[in-house]
Amino acid sequence: MDSKQLAWKIRRHAVEMTHNSQSSHIGSILSVADIIAVLYNDIANFDPNNPKMPDRDRIILSKGHAGAAVYAVLAEKSFFNTEELKNHYVDGSRLSGHVSHKGVPGIEFSTGSLGHGLSVAAGMAYAAKKDGKPYNIYVICGDGECEEGAVWEAALVAHHNHLNNLILIIDYNKMQSLGFCDDIISLSPLVEKWRAFGWNTIDVDGHAYKSLSEAFQQAAISKDLPTVIIANTIKGKGISFMENNILWHYRFPHDGEEYNNAILELRAQLPEGITDPYDREMEERQV
Repeated sequence: MDSKQLAWKIRRHAVEMTHNSQSSHIGSILSVADIIAVLYNDIANFDPNNPKMPDRDRIILSKGHAGAAVYAVLAEKSFFNTEELKNHYVDGSRLSGHVSHKGVPGIEFSTGSLGHGLSVAAGMAYAAKKDGKPYNIYVICGDGECEEGAVWEAALVAHHNHLNNLILIIDYNKMQSLGFCDDIISLSPLVEKWRAFGWNTIDVDGHAYKSLSEAFQQAAISKDLPTVIIANTIKGKGISFMENNILWHYRFPHDGEEYNNAILELRAQLPEGITDPYDREMEERQV
């Protein structure tokens, strides 16, 4: 399965998961799907048969409200069965709404209170350096999350300690929970800010698989600096009526027109070489 195919499956699972559980954040999940697909498919070193492999790369989803995307990719990568995705956000399920490491193989750190992920990742990167370990730490933040002071404190620490094993990816969809970032606290110019903090800074299209892969490869050869990949994305990417619409930060696709149209749009984009994992269920619903 290539990254485009994997990203489609992440989006398809996410729509089903949020619809069934009536949970939030489908817009954020869709915007980060391509980043997660490339990272897990082409870049990160891990073993689903040995989730605690000592030299595995560590991946932290700091924007933990998009946890359904990570659960989906872990299931597709055989950390657990895809059938378990049906339990997302259900009472007693280990697949909580905000991503949790409790009992979930492949999750390094529970997140949801924004601004903490980069600090934890910087600590992991520092420890790896001290121990002479070869692995990288990848952390995915939201852009609204970059309004948190802890993010910039961690940025200073990472630069000061030359943590070139730390790679931050910012899902720069220009929106946060209640509106556009520029209308709440402007982050512009974001590229120049990160460069001023001494980071190796790469600005890319966050939905272009080749560009993302090349950015990760550039990060891997940074000799003395931590790297930030500013991935320009579209909130709700892949479903036209969700794109750049703040309503879909908290809303889920309801039964009827919303859900049906979302599925129709996704199925129209189905890449060659894969099938919809919910084909049988769709047929049963139509009967």
